[in-house]
Amino acid sequence: MYWRLSNLYFWFFALLGGLLPYWSLYLDGQGFSYLQIATLMATIQLTKIVAPSVWGWLGDRTGQRVRLVRFGAIVGSLFFTGVFLEPGFYGLLLVMLAFTFFWNAILPLYEVITLRTLGTQKDKYGRVRLWGSVGFIVAVGLVGGVLELVPIQLLPWLLLPVFAGIAVSAFLVPAERGERKPAAPKGSLKEIVTHPAVVAFFLMNFLLQVSHGAYYTFFSIHLEQHGYGKLSIGLLWSLGVIAEIALFLAMHRLSRRFSVRQIAIGALTLTMIRWVLIAEVTDVVAVLIFAQCLHAASYGALHAISVQYIQGFFGKHHHGQGQALYSGLTFGAGGALGAWISGFLVDGFSTSAAFWGGAVAMLFAIGITWRGLRPPPSEEKNQSSYSGESSSSSSI
Repeated sequence: MYWRLSNLYFWFFALLGGLLPYWSLYLDGQGFSYLQIATLMATIQLTKIVAPSVWGWLGDRTGQRVRLVRFGAIVGSLFFTGVFLEPGFYGLLLVMLAFTFFWNAILPLYEVITLRTLGTQKDKYGRVRLWGSVGFIVAVGLVGGVLELVPIQLLPWLLLPVFAGIAVSAFLVPAERGERKPAAPKGSLKEIVTHPAVVAFFLMNFLLQVSHGAYYTFFSIHLEQHGYGKLSIGLLWSLGVIAEIALFLAMHRLSRRFSVRQIAIGALTLTMIRWVLIAEVTDVVAVLIFAQCLHAASYGALHAISVQYIQGFFGKHHHGQGQALYSGLTFGAGGALGAWISGFLVDGFSTSAAFWGGAVAMLFAIGITWRGLRPPPSEEKNQSSYSGESSSSSSI
C-alpha cells in the first residue's frame, strides 16, 4: 500500500522538476518575449483557480476520486502532446491551459485519497509524500544533466517518459469504496470561508504565492543571465527541495515550541530576506545557496501549517473543497498574478526588480498575518495533537 500511494507522488512531482526549472528557458529559446513567457508560465497556476474546485466538488459528491485522478492523468498527457505541433504563442497558450486544467485536478484529489487510505495511520503521510520530493530532485538532476548535452528545444521529448509514469501510476492507486458526501454536513462552506481567521489565512497564502511569481517564472533565466549553467540551475532548484525535506523532518519540534502565528510570521520574514538576497547577491554562490535553503521557510513551513489549517477549519465534510480553495485562491490566483506582475517588472526593468516585488508582497503578508491569523479549531482544542501531525503535511 505504501509504494502504491508513493508512486504517483514521485511521478507527479518529477514532472514539476522537469517543468519549473527549465520550461521558461525552453520558452526563451523558442523566441518568446518576457511578457509572453510570464503569461505561458502563469497558465500552470491559472487553471488552479478553477480546476481543483471543479474536480474537488465532483470528488466530494461522487466519491469516485480514483477514477477522476486516472481520467485527469490520461487526458492531461494527451493535451500536452500539442506542444510538438509548435503552434505559436496563442496555440501554445491553449495547449497549456487544456493540459494544466486536467493535470492540476490530480493533486488535490489525491491528497484526500491518501489521507483517507491511511485512515488512523496519518503519521505515515510524510513518508508517502516524501517521494514527491525525491521525484522532483531526480527529475531536476537528470533533465539538467541531459540539457547540458542536447539543445533546450528537446525538453518536451524529455518530459514524455514522466507523463507515461504518471499515467501508469494512476492505475496503481488503491480503489476507493465509492463513499458519497453526507447530505447534511455540519456548517456551511460560506460560513467557513468568511471566518476572519480563514480570510487572513487565504490572504497570507495569496500574497505568498504572488511573491513566488518571480521565482517560478524567472529564477532560471535570472541565474542564466548571471552565468550559471543548466545543471547548476537544476542543482540550486533541488537544494531548495532538500531544505524543504529537512524542514518537514523537524516540523514537529517547531510546532511544539511555537504557535501557528509565530511560525507563519517567521517564515514570511525569511521569505522576504530570500527574495532580497536573490535579487542583489546572485553572483555570490554561498549566499545563493543560503537563499535556496530558505525554501524550507517560504514553502515548507507555510505549507505544513496550511494543510493542518484546512483540516482544522473545513473538517471532513468540506475537506475536498477546502483543499481545492487553498490550491485555487493561493497557488492559482496568487501564482498567476505573481507571474504576470514579474513579467511586467522584468520587461520594464530587470529580473532583480521582479524579486524585489516579491519582497514587497511579503511586507503586506506579514502585516496581515500579524493582525488576523489565529489557530485552527483543532489546535485550540488540542495543541499537542497538532504538533504531532504537522511534520507530515507536505513536500514540494
